[in-house]
Amino acid sequence: MKIYHNPRCSKSRQTLQLIEEKGVTPEICLYLETPPSKTELTDMLKKLGKTPRDILRKGEQEYKDNNFADKALSDEALIDLMVQFPKVIERPIVVDGDKAIVGRPPENVLDLL
Repeated sequence: MKIYHNPRCSKSRQTLQLIEEKGVTPEICLYLETPPSKTELTDMLKKLGKTPRDILRKGEQEYKDNNFADKALSDEALIDLMVQFPKVIERPIVVDGDKAIVGRPPENVLDLL
């Protein structure tokens, strides 16, 4: 199990705590420091069953500054931008095998445990 984690985010901390309370020690990826690659992000989206737009944090300044709202941007272009500006990626994301969830609310992670 791997969690794309931001320790400054309360939902991310709560999700990690739920995982650890179930006796699981996940691999922790501090995605703001080590962003997922394009391949990792594409794979993660498939496991989530979501499009890039589904997991964008629209309130982030990077979203506004880098024109993420442009409807003409393809999924591939959005993924490229998400790798470049990982702060716009919704958090936390937990991946376990061929499944993944967004930990909002944190209890979503229980579906993987």
